[in-house]
Amino acid sequence: MPNQKISGKLFKQMVTNGAVHLKNNHKEIDHLNVFPVPDGDTGTNMQMTMMAGIKEIINAESASIVDVSKILSRGLLMGARGNSGVILSQFFRGVYSEIAKIDEAYATVEQFIQALVGGYQMAYRAVMDPVEGTILTVVRESAERVLRDKSKYDSVEKVMAAYLKQANQSLQETPNLLPVLKEAGVVDSGGAGFIKIVEGMIMALEGQMLSEEAQKESHEDYHGAHNLGDVEITYGYCTEFIIKLYDEKNFNPSDLRDPLNAMGDSLVFVQDEDLLKVHIHTDEPGVAITLGQKYGDLQTLKADNMRLQNATILGKETPAATKKPAEKKTYAILAVASGEGIKKAYKDLGIDIIIDGGQTMNPSTESFVNAIENANAEHVIILPNNKNIILSAEQTIDLLPDRSISVIKTKNIGQGYATMIAFDPTVTLDENLEAMTDVADNMTYGEITFAVRDTEIKGVKINNGDYMAISKDQILAAEKTKYEAAQRLLDNLIDTSREIITIFYGKDYEEEELEQIVAYAKKCHPDIEVDLIEGKQDIYTYVFAVE
Repeated sequence: MPNQKISGKLFKQMVTNGAVHLKNNHKEIDHLNVFPVPDGDTGTNMQMTMMAGIKEIINAESASIVDVSKILSRGLLMGARGNSGVILSQFFRGVYSEIAKIDEAYATVEQFIQALVGGYQMAYRAVMDPVEGTILTVVRESAERVLRDKSKYDSVEKVMAAYLKQANQSLQETPNLLPVLKEAGVVDSGGAGFIKIVEGMIMALEGQMLSEEAQKESHEDYHGAHNLGDVEITYGYCTEFIIKLYDEKNFNPSDLRDPLNAMGDSLVFVQDEDLLKVHIHTDEPGVAITLGQKYGDLQTLKADNMRLQNATILGKETPAATKKPAEKKTYAILAVASGEGIKKAYKDLGIDIIIDGGQTMNPSTESFVNAIENANAEHVIILPNNKNIILSAEQTIDLLPDRSISVIKTKNIGQGYATMIAFDPTVTLDENLEAMTDVADNMTYGEITFAVRDTEIKGVKINNGDYMAISKDQILAAEKTKYEAAQRLLDNLIDTSREIITIFYGKDYEEEELEQIVAYAKKCHPDIEVDLIEGKQDIYTYVFAVE
């Protein structure tokens, strides 16, 4: 029997099925990478983002679509990975923003259509410069189609069928809107991933529930935030509680926030009407909870011993008694990096926190939030080191409004490394941001990797197995050897104004070949200084940073 409204239970079944369908097909989405390099990750990012949201709603007992969509939205926001994951999370946030206006526990057909419209509108707002021919076009045109023809639909099934039909049409048109897709012979991967979600949602409406594969790995197993060396835990208990306020109208948040703030750090204080959620790291969880009970009835509580958890993870004995709190620093620098040699080089430069990640494994927004909450510093500066990670990093600014967070939009490991040279812990935040951004903007960088399929991009013919010279997201050349590709890349990167080139060499480098590359760099500019760092990175044999 067709559904004329969507309850919380049905909505949960739909999005869960959509997430599972995407997960089961995410490798197909990964292979739609524009560049023929072995690092396609759109499908992976999207399915991990969706699964983060499903993890939150799977045990939700409420039958209200308002409650379910709210929980889903928050889970997706915290689990968002990469640009595609962030856009996806913002789409469902927009869906919730419209559903939140509903007084009933279900959405009518017309209300659901409006929620789809709210989804695309929020997704567009999340991107500073929206580009057509991407997932944005797919979600917009699909919503506009069902909104325009809403009088034709008397069931959710009909809405979703029309939505999917338009989504597929829009996806096939993406190469005509974005020339780089046409040249590569692919459709937009984000749009293709979104269609998998919609297909799964329709299957749920038809009663075809897909089998869920167990998610054994947590976010942290994939991309946990790692402090270098032993983690200095200032306050021992991660304490969270929710209270229902006795008197919402006369409650003054500062009456509770101020004494809590004096008891610990990483305070998150969120009021939603008569409910108040508190998160704090403190050595006195009982006192914190008792303070909260002065203003309302305790609904939930949790207090975890972080020192014990950390010792268990690191394979250490039970930790000793509470240490004296470490002195708060002025700055903490957080960088995303992969490759043990690169991480060590970053550590030697003074990076405080490293989140494991990069092109093939984009860390979640939650990874950034957790790292920042544990940073005992007045200002946190983030180096994403990949264009696909910048949005996730920037979301932390809104999620943690009480923290001073800045993002330097570094797009390459070498760019992030060079930027750190300009950092000075003795000057003001504005002076550091200006100096670091200036270095990032005025240097150049590139990398060498191999092709995984035949294609032609912007006049460069590429055969499977060729080595490609890439600089600032442009393929400059495709050659039969890494050295030949490096020659073409260095011709582009080096001129007489450049003074230093840093070469990060990866796991599959060859000693003789590296010596040839160094010699060629000197040939391009005899006075240039060459620094070599054994990065031990995968996929990109050589990464170059030229200052």
